[in-house]
Amino acid sequence: MYWYDGRLYNSTTLQLDVTEPGLLYGATVFTTLRVYQQSLQHPRTYWEGHLRRLRESIELCEWNSPDWNCIDEGAKRLCSDFPVLRIALFPDGRELITGRSLPGDLLQRQQQGVVAWVAEKPQFRRAIPEAKTGNYLPAWLALQQAKQQGAVEAILTDSYSRWCETSTGNLWGWCEGKWWTPPLEVGILPGLAREQICDRASWHNISIGQQPWSESLVVKFEAMAYTNSVVEVVPIWKVVTGDAEASLTFDPNHPSLRELRSLLVGDLY
Repeated sequence: MYWYDGRLYNSTTLQLDVTEPGLLYGATVFTTLRVYQQSLQHPRTYWEGHLRRLRESIELCEWNSPDWNCIDEGAKRLCSDFPVLRIALFPDGRELITGRSLPGDLLQRQQQGVVAWVAEKPQFRRAIPEAKTGNYLPAWLALQQAKQQGAVEAILTDSYSRWCETSTGNLWGWCEGKWWTPPLEVGILPGLAREQICDRASWHNISIGQQPWSESLVVKFEAMAYTNSVVEVVPIWKVVTGDAEASLTFDPNHPSLRELRSLLVGDLY
């Protein structure tokens, strides 16, 4: 079941013209959201933030604006059946909304942490990092190679070999009594979970360090995690380098992770 260009379809196939730019070049922008309690208006769904991401992305690309009422209707039709929605927009304003389940091992990942692999090759760097475009090939390739190394996530790097983000989320590290995250200026996606954590930390006068993740900073971390709107906060307990010969380990049960989760869900009141 999916929603496309103003209609609901009970199918797993979609017919597109062979000249479709979204098919030929990955010319789409999208956002992926987790729907809480089957409601777009639930505060943790952060519907307004996801709509803003779409608006800013199409403005950056100078594309036609979609029918926002139609997007709202399609998302409402699907959110009663799927906890995760992906909303993609085409250059001419058409929308495609699909749904899926949460990862089957999500609770295990959140409790035990995951292994990440450092993707050091330049071809793994994100294209147009300030927008979430359908051209996700670099991040997807990095994730496939990470899985070949026995990892769940890939860590993307910049031209200085500094850690930037994972293939699906934003990075967090704990040391010196606070959380650290790479700044947007290094060329990372401005994740909505990251945005909420930083905003709430500011509201509560909690310091979040933002600086590029050089080796000298990374080795200080006692705990690491990555975040996105679907998986929330997932600890990283081990990071292997590109050649898989060296690794760093972190505490997946570090007390600081409780603060990071609380900042995301907004219960520090």
